[in-house]
Amino acid sequence: MPTRREVIDRIRRALVPLYAPREAEQIARRFLFERCGITLTDYVVRPDAEAPIPDLATAVAQLAAGRPVQYVVGSTEFCGLRFEVGEGVLIPRPETEELAAAVAAETPAGAAVLDVGTGSGCIAVTLARRIPRARVTAVDLSPQALDTACRNARRLGADVRFLRADALAGLHELPDAAFDCVVSNPPYVPLRDRAEMHVNVRDYEPPEALFVPDDDPLRFYRAIARAARRLLRPDGRLWFEIYERLADQTARLLADEGFAAVAVRRDGYDKPRMICCTVRK
Repeated sequence: MPTRREVIDRIRRALVPLYAPREAEQIARRFLFERCGITLTDYVVRPDAEAPIPDLATAVAQLAAGRPVQYVVGSTEFCGLRFEVGEGVLIPRPETEELAAAVAAETPAGAAVLDVGTGSGCIAVTLARRIPRARVTAVDLSPQALDTACRNARRLGADVRFLRADALAGLHELPDAAFDCVVSNPPYVPLRDRAEMHVNVRDYEPPEALFVPDDDPLRFYRAIARAARRLLRPDGRLWFEIYERLADQTARLLADEGFAAVAVRRDGYDKPRMICCTVRK
């Protein structure tokens, strides 16, 4: 049986053709720690302890082919919670954690919240757990994503109502003036930028959750904003994760759609990655 150090070395060597050495090391460590249920401290103290991973060869082959480590281990951490993920469900990102944290911090207790395009349920579940007495509804078009989100909510003890709905079709399944807050991390990467993305994203994560047509990259923002004008109560707030390359265009679209106090916010890397605005009625 290989040692912990040998597992990391084996994975790192297999990944170097695809990733920079430092990233390959991080992926190898993440795989080892999660599959063996150990921490960095455990590894540092006992790097030569045996690592019982029966399907190691299969996992190494998958990682070397570009399959995301989150899919290989079947889960990822988001806002201190562990979420199940797999093919057909977008992997939650650190920038989305910042969005969820900002919404939770600025949304009052008892608010009715709508998460559009919930995916794994990471935003909805986080808000349900962080906002006292929140009434959270989450929608997605993908049955696979909704199944995953429901399992995550049950396992994490979050009270979330899940519905199947198409963000581009007006969200007419939902009642008027029912929400204090609408939040969404919609698809926003133009197809022309697909080639720039790493193979582990481009070839494995669901394209319908990532890409938009080059000739209408803001289609989801426009559709969700128009629905939000009907769904939000007076002075309700709309939050989006945004594509940094289209931040100004997205802000102008929301202003043109009648939203007030449109504010682009920067993430921890000083990139424009979220927008908050208020509905005017």
